[in-house]
Amino acid sequence: MKENWKPGTMVYPLPAVLISVGSNKEEYNLFTVSWVGTICTDPPMCYISVRPERYSYPILKKNMEFVINLTTKEMALATDWCGVRSGAKYDKFKEMKLTPGKASVVQAPIVSESPLCIECRVKEVIPLGTHDMFISEVVNIQADDKYIDKETGKFDLAGSNPLVYLHGNYYELGTLIGKFGWSVQKKK
Repeated sequence: MKENWKPGTMVYPLPAVLISVGSNKEEYNLFTVSWVGTICTDPPMCYISVRPERYSYPILKKNMEFVINLTTKEMALATDWCGVRSGAKYDKFKEMKLTPGKASVVQAPIVSESPLCIECRVKEVIPLGTHDMFISEVVNIQADDKYIDKETGKFDLAGSNPLVYLHGNYYELGTLIGKFGWSVQKKK
């Protein structure tokens, strides 16, 4: 038997990411987002949704670029802390001992400790209600080479212990159960 609930956001799990913004060290800031996702493959595009009252919102709107920094199990404390503390009161990079690195294309910093940093340039901002959606083009990706398979050149994201958010809680990923297309793959 199913029970009806009021409409809500129950599409989980989602990645728990750190968004970095700012065009110079004085305005660099980090904030935690789980309202993030892929929206197009070609051109590569993604989105983040941000509340307008957040400290980083005007920085994001002014610069119209940001970096999505994927997080790991080891970054869980920093990820949560950056989501509940305001950049108006704290230098989050300093407080969490994270390193602002140089992005290749955008001015916003990367988080050097992140296994994958996705540099984004905002194409459109859509007010939706409590959040505004920043639809963005991916302009560069920086991948930590310790997660790149030397033989295949593929990035082993699962090997980085990615952090996911599930209805108010953080989790690490579980056991691999298959790959895309495995259900129809020809048997040898």
